[in-house]
Amino acid sequence: MSNPNNNKTLTVAAIQMNSQQNIEDNLADIKVAIIDARAQGAQLVVLPENCCSMGRQFATAERFDALSATIADYARTYGIYVLAGSLPCPYRPDGSIVPDGRLRQVSLLFAPDGTQVARYDKIHLFTATVADKQGSYNEAATFEPGTQTVVTTLEANDDIYQLGMMVCFDLRFPALAKRLRQAGAELLSAPAAFTYLTGQAHWSLLLQARALDSQCMVIGAAQGGDHLYKDSHTRQTWGHAAITTYDGNVINSYADSSLNNSINKNNKNYALVLASLDKQAQIQGRQKMPIFDCHRLA
Repeated sequence: MSNPNNNKTLTVAAIQMNSQQNIEDNLADIKVAIIDARAQGAQLVVLPENCCSMGRQFATAERFDALSATIADYARTYGIYVLAGSLPCPYRPDGSIVPDGRLRQVSLLFAPDGTQVARYDKIHLFTATVADKQGSYNEAATFEPGTQTVVTTLEANDDIYQLGMMVCFDLRFPALAKRLRQAGAELLSAPAAFTYLTGQAHWSLLLQARALDSQCMVIGAAQGGDHLYKDSHTRQTWGHAAITTYDGNVINSYADSSLNNSINKNNKNYALVLASLDKQAQIQGRQKMPIFDCHRLA
């Protein structure tokens, strides 16, 4: 049922994690973060990319169905929308196995009754040379890109909200954000695991830019800190989970990569960033600057 006055707000939570390669430990952190977010009034929780494991993609993919069921159970138990930022998956949306020994990087949305309401397969795969210990990144060696954009419906406060789904590297492609808005999106999910250097340079700018491109709230959940891999090397991610309003303002953020600092006073294994979408204010802002009525090249 639609709220005719459009004057209610949707409270969302972006989670920052420092996922390691112990899946059970990560699931325990996810569960506590969801409970905390729900207690603080969140109706949608967005987890970061690689929320269940940083690295060990193929081993994690073997547990895709079980991990999905566990996160769905958290959504049902605590009565909240939960977006599993990304999980490696061995099969395509139609059930066919991904060829060439690769996987899909999949973002899933679960409703408060535990049903899966959306699946988005990451379209843009991270390819870059970075001046860090790893040096070069090529997600396409492990993953096959998705092909379909996804906008899905959330119901809360007797109102309906449209969520467009992205993952990490997708933030660098304004055409995707614009297409999601054209398909009706009011919010964009952006779970990520930005490298420390690329995040330091561009993370906040990209969240703000995509918000301005689409006039949508952008929910930037993030991995942050040092991630230890089995082969003894360490990957460092930027963190700084943040939520940006339709007009490009960062409404709330976690101001660090590490969870081990004075900001995180309770020494939690996650950080929680909360904000509310004022639907009526966003509608009015879009009306005052109707950029989607003015396109000449799109």
